[in-house]
Amino acid sequence: EVQLVESGGGLVQPGGSLRLSCAASGLSFSSAVMSWVRQAPGKELEWVSSIYMYYGNTFYADSVKGRFTISADNVKNTLYLQMNNLKFEDTAAYYCAVGGRGEYESLGQGTQVTVSS
Repeated sequence: EVQLVESGGGLVQPGGSLRLSCAASGLSFSSAVMSWVRQAPGKELEWVSSIYMYYGNTFYADSVKGRFTISADNVKNTLYLQMNNLKFEDTAAYYCAVGGRGEYESLGQGTQVTVSS
């Protein structure tokens, strides 16, 4: 059974940074495709970033490109999302997912990120 447990969310001021973590188990992490997605109140699920673990390729939504960095630790089976220069519009619940953009097989329980002054 795939389990994904996110952590690292919180309240941050505009321009601040946060690093999200997702501890994964029950899958072949080193060969998986992993994504971060987010959902703001009243809005649909939005893809943020993906990483193809085997090749190391990374992809980003235009809205976060240059500010967010996806990475992973194959030893710890953990996915990360480093978020810099956070904006009000980044406020959302963030989820890690197994699968590429739009092809999510499993999602974690989410971690809340709130950007507020």
